[in-house]
Amino acid sequence: MSECLSCLDLTKRFGEKEALSNLTFQLEPGKIVGLLGPNGSGKTTLMKLINALLQPTDGCVLIDGKIPGVDTKKIVAYLPDHMYLGDWMRVRDIIEYFNDFYEDFDRDRAEKMLKELNILPNQRLKQMSLGTREKVQLIMVMSRRARLYCLDEPIASVDPAAREYILSTILNNYDEEATILISTHLISDVENMLDEVLFLKEGRLYLHGSAEAIRAKEGKSIDELFREVFRC
Repeated sequence: MSECLSCLDLTKRFGEKEALSNLTFQLEPGKIVGLLGPNGSGKTTLMKLINALLQPTDGCVLIDGKIPGVDTKKIVAYLPDHMYLGDWMRVRDIIEYFNDFYEDFDRDRAEKMLKELNILPNQRLKQMSLGTREKVQLIMVMSRRARLYCLDEPIASVDPAAREYILSTILNNYDEEATILISTHLISDVENMLDEVLFLKEGRLYLHGSAEAIRAKEGKSIDELFREVFRC
């Protein structure tokens, strides 16, 4: 099976600061992978490199064997760690934007999920709570039929009830042949859905493997291991 995502000696520096150092790993299709590490470990930098928002200092990222760019944006769905849609936008404007911009956008899927949440087409983002705005943004991203989903802290700013909805949305709305890379520090909330985990520590790959195998080897949960490694 060919790799969906490969990082080969990937390094990113900002001046003298090295955010990522010689990162090498491969992810196969059909996996939900936790990108785990404390703040400052390089998670968001990696997400931005995958999505061509930054360029490597050394090494490379390959998506389906291609360097991130125009072609890979067609198969990668990215949820950043902040709101990027204008708060003046109505829900119907956002649907039209995604429908026009992404060939793989499933409009029916998006409208069905929005209806389930009683989010109306005429509502503007600025009229919504933070949690509802983040649900709208996630619904748009997960309504694409992408090969790779990059979700950067999708549950960090929402209440426990909203987290449950967001995680069920992720699980129920992606192709089984796709890969989801989910960055979070709320590990106990996502652990049960993870097939693999990547631990980043100070920009380096500390651990990569099957979540089940790691639990069996270490005799503890991924959350417990994370707290032990990072003393949190």
